[in-house]
Amino acid sequence: MKKQLLLFVLLALLAGCTQDQQNQLSRKMVEFLDGNYLVTYANGSTVKTWTIKNGKVTTTDKGYYYFWDEKKHYVQTPIENTFIEEF
Repeated sequence: MKKQLLLFVLLALLAGCTQDQQNQLSRKMVEFLDGNYLVTYANGSTVKTWTIKNGKVTTTDKGYYYFWDEKKHYVQTPIENTFIEEF
């Protein structure tokens, strides 16, 4: 019963958020989770993909994702054209 009530409260709070607020929460969750990610930057004909293994992707209020790729290179991509998938 407590789990159902907690789930209901969380869903109600999330439903009251704007799309922008939901996106910000989603980005914040990515900051805290270490894992395996496929990061894709797509803008017009330019498509670039990175694989992150046992790492994390972080963001600031500046509008960019930051991460270290599999070759230990520091990468910065714009949030608006970047897609992150967990695998």
